[in-house]
Amino acid sequence: MSNKTLRTGLSLVFVSMALAGCASYSGLSTDGASLEAKNLKAAQSLNGVSVTPAAWPQKDWWKRLGDGQLDELIQEALRDSPDMQIASARVHQASAAAGAANAARMPTLDVEADVTRSRLSRSQDPSGRGGVYDTVRDVNLTFNYTFDLWGGQRDAWEAALGQARAAEVDGQAASLTLAADVARAYSNLGHAYSVRDLANDDLARTRQMLDLSKRRLQAGIDSHYQYQQTESLEASSQEQVINAEKQLKSARIALAVLLGKGPDRGIEIARPKILTPGAVALPSTLPADLLGRRPDLVAARWRVEAASKNIAAAKTRFYPNLNLSAVAGTQSLLGDALFGSASRFFNIAPAVSLPIFDGGRLRAGLDAEDANYDLAVAQYNKSLVAALGDVSDTLEQLKAMGQQISAQQRSADIAQESYNTGLQRYESGVGNYLDVLSIEQQLLQAQRQLADLNAEQIDLSIQLMQALGGGFEPGNTVAAVPTQASLAE
Repeated sequence: MSNKTLRTGLSLVFVSMALAGCASYSGLSTDGASLEAKNLKAAQSLNGVSVTPAAWPQKDWWKRLGDGQLDELIQEALRDSPDMQIASARVHQASAAAGAANAARMPTLDVEADVTRSRLSRSQDPSGRGGVYDTVRDVNLTFNYTFDLWGGQRDAWEAALGQARAAEVDGQAASLTLAADVARAYSNLGHAYSVRDLANDDLARTRQMLDLSKRRLQAGIDSHYQYQQTESLEASSQEQVINAEKQLKSARIALAVLLGKGPDRGIEIARPKILTPGAVALPSTLPADLLGRRPDLVAARWRVEAASKNIAAAKTRFYPNLNLSAVAGTQSLLGDALFGSASRFFNIAPAVSLPIFDGGRLRAGLDAEDANYDLAVAQYNKSLVAALGDVSDTLEQLKAMGQQISAQQRSADIAQESYNTGLQRYESGVGNYLDVLSIEQQLLQAQRQLADLNAEQIDLSIQLMQALGGGFEPGNTVAAVPTQASLAE
């Protein structure tokens, strides 16, 4: 067999191996499917709730609670809180990453100039003399460009841009969460004041009973045992006042932390007014428009969109790639000849590459992007289900809360009347001492439960505003929200 025939045969073998071994993504696909709000049944759970187009929260929804100091505190938190600084830094990071991905699509042009001074040895010198000094001056421009034949670079840029948009929406979600947390902490502070008032009222009542019991003991009407019971009750009331003061200080500190300030900032905050809970109502376009009203859902959808673009970019890596490199410049041993025609040079090097054997790296990379897409879809679905659950659960609790407060108010009023009557009978020497003690404890418990329910109603009202998106509007972001159709592609 001749050498030519052997070379031809080997060439055919190599070509056949190349064609058979080209990297392929066949068999790889995604499994994630985005849920649609219209397919999630909620009609029965939301039945009976008043519906109005005006029920979507305003951007400054907290003003409906009726305390101007709260508005100032939320603005302070949005300006100074480290949470907002973290959110802003993450937006900056994502924006920079999108800028880098866009820059990777552009051609590059570099200029380089250098001077090299060298001394040749005898073996290096063509003349064989050695000891010769050379100075080489070099100036060149280098151009490089990779053609985006299959749109992979654009897909990668759009994926990074989607992540940047998601980060921006995350920043608005952080604003909503912070505003809600400040409002709830402010409500807790008001509740702490109410609990302290109740504890002081209870202490005043027990001291009144202690004084009365002391006079009855001195008159020989009550026993020393009864007087000791009242002393014990008075000591317990003192402990409740101390505990209430402790809870009040903790509420101040918690609010100061949310504001991004030291604990002394909490001391400067005046006592909150009695907040007004918002009316229980649903937007007429719920649940369909909830997708665009909640920043967490919008951010999740952008991440699904970005993941799909990353898949498209990964697939283009299986295709041939075309790169163009060019270098032009001048090089001379003599300074005055550096820009002469004899010193000029250039070269152009177009190159085509095609992945053949990569050990499965490209398939593994694409498989990972498929998994990232499935994860993004699952997280979006989870956020959607949780969003509808948040709204339904909060509304159910708010609907029952009004009835609970009404019933508890009656209980507290009856307990107050019973205590007044029992105390009068006890003072007149007719009533039973144990009855007074029992009614006093019932009164304290009823008043505390009423205060807790009122605070819970305010808290639920705040949660509802947050669950409905807190005034977020997608039009305030850098781009519109990706459509449901685009997520299903």
